[in-house]
Amino acid sequence: MAKPERTAAILVAAGRGLRAGAGEPKQYRSASGLRHEPPAQGGATRQASVHAGLEALAAQKPEVVLIHDAARPFVSAALISRAIEAAGRTGAAIPAIAVTDTIKLIGANGDVEATPERARLRIAQTPQAFRFGAILEAHRRAAREARGDFTDDAALAEWAGLTVATFEGDVANMKLTTPEDFVREEARLGAMLGDIRTGTGYDVHAFGEGDHVMICGVRVPHTRGFLAHSDGDVGLHALVDAILGALADGDIGSHFPPTDPRWEGASSDRFLKYAVDRVSARGGRIANLEVTLICERPKIGPLRDTMRARIAGITGLDVSRVAVKATTSEGLGFTGREEGIAATAGATIRLPWQDKDWSA
Repeated sequence: MAKPERTAAILVAAGRGLRAGAGEPKQYRSASGLRHEPPAQGGATRQASVHAGLEALAAQKPEVVLIHDAARPFVSAALISRAIEAAGRTGAAIPAIAVTDTIKLIGANGDVEATPERARLRIAQTPQAFRFGAILEAHRRAAREARGDFTDDAALAEWAGLTVATFEGDVANMKLTTPEDFVREEARLGAMLGDIRTGTGYDVHAFGEGDHVMICGVRVPHTRGFLAHSDGDVGLHALVDAILGALADGDIGSHFPPTDPRWEGASSDRFLKYAVDRVSARGGRIANLEVTLICERPKIGPLRDTMRARIAGITGLDVSRVAVKATTSEGLGFTGREEGIAATAGATIRLPWQDKDWSA
């Protein structure tokens, strides 16, 4: 089989994650800001969840399917490419890494019964890759025969008579199972993203006719509106400039020129999401965002937490990493005369040390 043209992926994320300790199931927990979102309802077991995903994909008729555990959030693009290539070449393949420790087979009484030959042992990972039709039929057969005890898709494929090949896995493709796993991976990611940068932003908009203003993504009733090409959200505009400043990637005007009719009346959450995506594209993440609003009215205090939650929702950050502050100018200047609102912002981001010039 040549390199497949149509490849689908199933992200298995319906487990309860009991060994991960207190809190929500591990597949929904954040690991240094990384998080997977399940797109569909899973089954009572991992096997049932995969079968449901396969059936949902059947109408699309992919050539190859990758089946991956959400509890392995650090899968690399290179590993995915190897999986696709291996499936196209062999029909069924799994990533595997060598065992470095001596493994013991233990009996029911706790005594050692045997020591398997370490050179032949491998640790199986995901994504496991298969020709779609073959693995779908294997799952359907297992369902017909009431076999629901397979711990991974390779074991089910072997039972169905498929030959399962292996390809090079990745030791960084760690499965997060226990609370200690999360602590370890947080520390590892922190070491990887050691290029810490800060940026600042500033924006101002004058008042015009209207009955509300947009501030930090929240519609705030007011006696005036903003004079602006977009929705005039000074808080989000300042945050965009702060993030782009930390990236040394221009400013909001260079990415969204006010002369461009595409941005007339545009919602500023689009601009902020764009800036966040620029960080992600460079392998980084945002550590903290803060914005200070300078105005006499409207009063920001009662809406502070709503604004924080809105910014968190747009950026994907935990709300504990978002600060919204407000002050007046004691009646001085254009803000004191209530002619408009100003905002300053700060952003702290973390990039990989090997970060390079991405503009080339």
